[in-house]
Amino acid sequence: MTTATEAVKDGAVQHGLQAHSHGAGVPIQTRNERMRSTNVADFPPVTPREEQWRYLPAARLKGLDADSLSEFVGDLEVKHSDGVTTSWVSSDHPAFGAAGTPEERPSAAAWGSAEQAYLITLPAEQSSEVQIALTSESTEPSALHLIIEAKPFSKASVILDHKGDAILGENVEIIVGDEAELTVISIQDWNEEAVHASTQLAKLGRNAKLKHLVVSLGGETVRVSTSAEFTAPGAEVELLGMYFADSGQHLENRLFVDHAVANCKSRVTYKGALQGEQAHTVWVGDVLIRMAAEGTDTYELNRNLLLTEGARADSVPNLEIETGQIAGAGHASASGRFDDEQLFYLQARGIPEAEARRLVVRGFLNEIIQQIGNEEIEARLTDAIEAELARSDS
Repeated sequence: MTTATEAVKDGAVQHGLQAHSHGAGVPIQTRNERMRSTNVADFPPVTPREEQWRYLPAARLKGLDADSLSEFVGDLEVKHSDGVTTSWVSSDHPAFGAAGTPEERPSAAAWGSAEQAYLITLPAEQSSEVQIALTSESTEPSALHLIIEAKPFSKASVILDHKGDAILGENVEIIVGDEAELTVISIQDWNEEAVHASTQLAKLGRNAKLKHLVVSLGGETVRVSTSAEFTAPGAEVELLGMYFADSGQHLENRLFVDHAVANCKSRVTYKGALQGEQAHTVWVGDVLIRMAAEGTDTYELNRNLLLTEGARADSVPNLEIETGQIAGAGHASASGRFDDEQLFYLQARGIPEAEARRLVVRGFLNEIIQQIGNEEIEARLTDAIEAELARSDS
């Protein structure tokens, strides 16, 4: 006779339920189990069966998941302070691949298709500023590889400003040396039919500090996957993001913070607004605290403001903790409509409802914009938000 336990092991139906199989063929669910490779052939086709493609149909990538891509043919306009050096380097350069390895097919396709990487070196023991305007008019699927290397004891800010029309697969490596302080700002302000899949890999040294800020406004499909890996104690990372999705737009942010060593700190804050039919945003925040990462202090937050009917925000925070010896770990996620109390407060002081709504949205998003630290770009992004809000009022 078959026992109840044996029946479950054999996958038999019990009380109308089929036992779950943990065998071969079950999709990988945790970030630390995912395969890493620079060879696109190692990755299966993009399907919603895989967690990382659960929300994004392959058709929206418009070819960025192909076996090979063309090299980026757009313009790179670079402005930088004295002491900063820039150069194109091949894959045998020691900085190439130093920050990490692709975890998904489009990133691997871009990695293998870009024969050279554009390396920005920030000098040690010096303050530096860099602005890179990436402009494209080509809609051929293409690949670009950038490397930002902050030497030990450097203090620098780098702004990546994406504009124009493109179908771009991009890898950005960020290497933060010991005791360095680096701010990296990635702005996606594409034209409305652009597609952009960007993988941004950061690796931090001892007592290093990284502020990483992602702003996504324009583009039909924009997906930014950011990861930060701690390699020595005392490092801190702050991951910030702001996005505004309009009708038909898909804006996706995926984050992974890998606490692999002791006594490091991470903070994640992403905020977004959505309006219009089929406006869709996705935020997935993964934090892994490994066994050796005692003393970890981490917190992640995502908030979404839905301005109209027909918009959808998916928000998924995840924590994996392998040690109980931590300073703190937590996460929060909230998606909803306007706060009626805020609107009432403003209207009670004579502000019309439409203007009150605009004020609430401005305040909601400006918390992130003001972190940029560049008045010209802050003003430009504020104007872009005003234009979006004006569209919703019309």
